[in-house]
Amino acid sequence: MEFNVDREILLDGIQKTLGIVDRKTTMPILNNVLLRADDRGLDIVATNREIGLIARYDAQVVTKGEITLSARKLFEMIREIQEKVVHFKMNDANWVNVSCGKVSYRIPGISADEYPKVEEGEGLMFVNMKSSVLGDMISKSAFAMSTDEIRTNLNGIFFEVVEEEDGKRKFRMVATDGSRMSLVDKDTGGQELLSFGKGIIIPRRGVSEVRRLLDEGDEDVAVGVDRGMLVMKKKDTVLKVSLIDADFPDYRRVIDSIEKGTAVTLNREEFLHALRRMAVMANDKYNGVRIKVTGGKMHLDSTNPDVGEANEELDVPSLETELDVVYNVRYLIDAVDVVDDENVVFEIREGIKPGTVSPAHGENHLSIIMPLCV
Repeated sequence: MEFNVDREILLDGIQKTLGIVDRKTTMPILNNVLLRADDRGLDIVATNREIGLIARYDAQVVTKGEITLSARKLFEMIREIQEKVVHFKMNDANWVNVSCGKVSYRIPGISADEYPKVEEGEGLMFVNMKSSVLGDMISKSAFAMSTDEIRTNLNGIFFEVVEEEDGKRKFRMVATDGSRMSLVDKDTGGQELLSFGKGIIIPRRGVSEVRRLLDEGDEDVAVGVDRGMLVMKKKDTVLKVSLIDADFPDYRRVIDSIEKGTAVTLNREEFLHALRRMAVMANDKYNGVRIKVTGGKMHLDSTNPDVGEANEELDVPSLETELDVVYNVRYLIDAVDVVDDENVVFEIREGIKPGTVSPAHGENHLSIIMPLCV
């Protein structure tokens, strides 16, 4: 195998694999990326058996071939090289010479025959989505994913297609950690959709790789599901993510059980910055903010014996009801931060009933935050 490739292209390609290659694996080859040179150019392949990536790049191929090399070491080498074109040449003993200008490396590889096969999803039915639409849905739901490894079914984003009473279909994403939930809907535009059946759960680590793929421009991304795998294609890149094989909680029952509360409309920026100022007092032991609404004022109070206290007052429409509830300030910040509207509707309920945050206009997006018991 021998080829020449632009340094910037190669650096970008290897960097994409670093979140996938498994540094804690008992299989050394999973620390490696597969480099495959053929008539079509250079394929860079990475997998940890749960996530797989195939990305194709332009390269001047002299001799076809394939080899696996350490992803981390390859990235560090290419990052420090200054010239424009990198030259690769493999000998019969699976050693590879990597040279660029006056710099030359010689590194050992592992035969590609031992590398797990990553399929490209040929013959699978796909639906096209705008990268910006899918990325926005993930941004508005991912913050509520659980980090508790024991609760496997909460360690990701639930993705489904729902049909309303008028026959319209929409994409929906939901995430929850048991203390908060975020739900976002997007119109499908009337296009034909894949059947996700009961819906799919994209794992946390897979969500990170999906976001990275979506951030590469606003072109359409093709989305398909096959045998417990989410398959996404964009340009010359294929990403495969093993889905969580578990049932997501019945989030509809939670939403249906929420009673009407007292709605307060606030300027998003003012409310967000006020919450961030309260969060200065938060630490791992105490992260609550007490919110009192009386008359035309909302009082925010964060008191921490180890740090100090912060107080602020916001003007709100005059209400007949007086409210006094404590929330996790960071949960409120996360919920308000992802709202695109100029104003947010903060609906407060007394006692231990959940509060909700939603945009004042337009988009169908809802965050639910349970209050703290104090």
